[in-house]
Amino acid sequence: MAGSGERVADPATDPELACPTSAVVDIVFSRWTTPILWTLHTHGRQRFVELERRIGAITPKVLTQRLRQLERDGMVVRTYHPEVPPRVEYEITELGRSLAPLFAHLTGWAATHLDQVEKARLAYDTDPSR
Repeated sequence: MAGSGERVADPATDPELACPTSAVVDIVFSRWTTPILWTLHTHGRQRFVELERRIGAITPKVLTQRLRQLERDGMVVRTYHPEVPPRVEYEITELGRSLAPLFAHLTGWAATHLDQVEKARLAYDTDPSR
């Protein structure tokens, strides 16, 4: 209702509407999302320590935050087993698995173009006029 004082978003001036993929980029390409989803997709259901060990450089705090966000986004399911000691497992969902073609396409792009990106970076970084 434009007459009620609410601002109506305009695709010409609102970057979120002009580029609807930005929301997807925020979900999928946060720093640790791709390694987490790839690991769960490749190795199946895992406990926290297994994920942490397979991913490597991620801190427990960051892994916890990313897993919570991925669970909230519907990409990962967390299963709590009330045992002694308690056991928690994480698994990629069908929604998360549906990203596999996107990742495969990006892998192909990287194989074809990443060397060009590296050359461009080197040229930029060694340009004395910068």
